[in-house]
Amino acid sequence: MTQQSPDALIDPARAPTLAGVERAAAKVAALLPQTPLLPLEIDGKTVWCKAECVQPVGAFKIRGAWHRLTDLTPEQANEGVVGVSSGNHAQGVAWAAKRLGIRATIVMPSNAPAMKLAATRKLGAEVVLYDRVTESRDAVAAKLLADRGGTLVHAYGDPWIIEGQGSAGIEAAAQMKARGLSGPDKVIACCGGGGLSAGLALALPEAEVVAVEPEGWDDVTRSLAAGRILSVEDMAYPTECDALQTPETWPINFAVLQARGVKGVVVTRSEVRDAMRLAFEKLHLVVEPGGAAALAAVLAGKVSITDATLVTLSGGNVDPLKFAEIITE
Repeated sequence: MTQQSPDALIDPARAPTLAGVERAAAKVAALLPQTPLLPLEIDGKTVWCKAECVQPVGAFKIRGAWHRLTDLTPEQANEGVVGVSSGNHAQGVAWAAKRLGIRATIVMPSNAPAMKLAATRKLGAEVVLYDRVTESRDAVAAKLLADRGGTLVHAYGDPWIIEGQGSAGIEAAAQMKARGLSGPDKVIACCGGGGLSAGLALALPEAEVVAVEPEGWDDVTRSLAAGRILSVEDMAYPTECDALQTPETWPINFAVLQARGVKGVVVTRSEVRDAMRLAFEKLHLVVEPGGAAALAAVLAGKVSITDATLVTLSGGNVDPLKFAEIITE
């Protein structure tokens, strides 16, 4: 059954809010167990790693998807949803849609990891492929919506998605409080389009937030520095961080990031691989390249840390052979 919201909170033109994050957190808490908050000592300080890689779909994206789909009206639910994703949001939407009995179509890049494509289809969603370099996934989604109807569930440019991702911050703060710690006072977040970073910025208004992107896909970092939205300069730039390959952020995300003074940093392929190996060796976790970007920035000394720093391990959907190659190199 679809949960309904107060009218003010179902307007698609609304801005995401802390109250919305808290409402999303309550929904997620009623649905899923908390993900682990794991201590990791780095340079004499203990950071706290939020292991979203152990979610049912292997990534934090289940949070925003559940918040969005449970706020569809019965009429919207009957028409189905269309999502855009490189893989993790796809699985989150497909998982939520299957549980709620909603038809889901996901626009995914043709070069997305095979396991992400297979997992999305296995959850019952229809996958429509596009070329990441020559086609716009938003244009493909818009045509599908025009032809079929339905509701767009964007991977990051959506108030519900932002609020849902922010629920991880509400959860982490409660976990830290249960350990007798105040904070988080700093958040290091993996960043693609900025949905998670914006959600955490809303959820934790007293914390400093740093968004971490892979080299070549640093549009949010450059946009924040320039004070205006900039696109990725080379859509064919090679990266293993497929989860963070977004062409540009959206105004709804950028407004939150700007208002909170979020800064961006960029990590290299080798730094990401180092972080994946450390997460496996010290935390016994499988973390995909995009999900390890925040930890990579910490390990590379690109961000300062405190004893109340929250680090997102945002996803663990990596092809087994690729993971084996990385951790054994």
